[in-house]
Amino acid sequence: MLRVRVIPCLDVANGRVVKGTRFVDLTDEGDPPTLAERYAVEGADEIVFLDIDAAPDGRGTLLEVVERTARRAFVPLTVGGGVRSVTEMRDVLRAGADKVSFNTAAVRDPGLVRRCARRFGSQAVVVAIDARRRSGPDDPSGGWEVVVKGGREPTGLDALAWAERAVAAGAGELLVTSIDRDGTGAGYDTPLLRAITDRVHVPVIASGGASGPDDFVAAVRDGGASAVLAASIFHRRRHSIADVKAVMAAAGIPVRLVIGAAR
Repeated sequence: MLRVRVIPCLDVANGRVVKGTRFVDLTDEGDPPTLAERYAVEGADEIVFLDIDAAPDGRGTLLEVVERTARRAFVPLTVGGGVRSVTEMRDVLRAGADKVSFNTAAVRDPGLVRRCARRFGSQAVVVAIDARRRSGPDDPSGGWEVVVKGGREPTGLDALAWAERAVAAGAGELLVTSIDRDGTGAGYDTPLLRAITDRVHVPVIASGGASGPDDFVAAVRDGGASAVLAASIFHRRRHSIADVKAVMAAAGIPVRLVIGAAR
């Protein structure tokens, strides 16, 4: 079995890392390159950098910040936000990203996923799915709807159907965020994760709601996730990456334990 990845997320607005609840009420959490370097030293398997203002503002990715971040963190880097073309994906990869994540642009133009996968390979293409329960935050009976533009705009698109379509178009990985759980500390939406992982053959990254190591275990055991992503619990040092991995390993989940990693 492949090792499960633990991934800190840098949500970047105006060049700074921020964090909020359900994508609003943002607070400043620090400098992206500084945090990326810290997480690489502490045992992160990858880092995700999301330029959360790019789509709502209609601009491209902050390439200069991406370049500085990539120079400081010697682990794989996924960058999302503001990439709307093959050329822009090329520019982000040249800035130091290993993979590029598409969200709003992919929903608007699903052919973009296919074109980028054809040019750079599916392994470099991640489709991020921000999903909200149709019938309320604790009731999965109505399914999940895709929202875009940083959670601001509903699409009417079924999240499970979109996951299948994105993979068919060439996505090599899915980053699935529960808008209902994001920043709440209520745990990952494992029914959402399981519904998607049962339908696709590519790795799924769980995002939204982690409050402690047990949530990471549940995302893998109950949700079928191949990787687990979190932000505030790492930014605010509520738990270290090493502690999370130790609990996951004790639960029988294969992870890359880093000897001597900062705790």
